[in-house]
Amino acid sequence: MQRLVNFFQNVSREMKKVSWPKGKELTKYTITVVTTVAFVTVFFAVIDLGISSLIRLILNN
Repeated sequence: MQRLVNFFQNVSREMKKVSWPKGKELTKYTITVVTTVAFVTVFFAVIDLGISSLIRLILNN
């Protein structure tokens, strides 16, 4: 039990050292992440559509 208490004390101590982003930084990072995820999603959807079409074309012949 004491080990668990020590663990959470250490976690609390380390979390106080963390440099948290400010509001504008957080907004900028969030927009960057959402944009990147959207781009990657569209990219792989187009690739998947192309490969699926190619496979259908090959199998129909």
